[in-house]
Amino acid sequence: MIDEIDSKIIELLQDNARIAQADVARAVGLAPSAVLERIRKLETRGVIRGYTALVDPRTLGQGMLAFVSVRTEESPGDDSVARALAQCPEVLELHHVAGDDCYLLKVRARDAEHIGHLLRHRFGRIPGVRSTRTTIVLETVKETPRMAVPTAGEVSR
Repeated sequence: MIDEIDSKIIELLQDNARIAQADVARAVGLAPSAVLERIRKLETRGVIRGYTALVDPRTLGQGMLAFVSVRTEESPGDDSVARALAQCPEVLELHHVAGDDCYLLKVRARDAEHIGHLLRHRFGRIPGVRSTRTTIVLETVKETPRMAVPTAGEVSR
């Protein structure tokens, strides 16, 4: 169960994962050692899965964002296509979805030519991939890894 203090700690860490524990302790009214213990417990329970730096994709030459729907010929329980798709570094997210398509990918690339190369020479050559459908993003209005943190009692783990 996540209590009110854990919720506040998670909010603070989502705002800035590099925040000093002393600052977190001040914000939640606990000793730094108690905050450290709570953070460790949240990590152990898998509530906090890790910490990362958010990088502007354009600075790495990956300004094009696309979503690719993939249909496969996999039999139920076969995840070989998913494993192959997950190996591609341009695939940032890979979701098994319900509906006509089997997988939805979030892909970063240099440009449309790079997307075309991925579709033809990477995704299209994976055994079991039947078809793909691509949506190119023209503008990103909102993109965040930040989760809404429920107040105490709204979530139980």
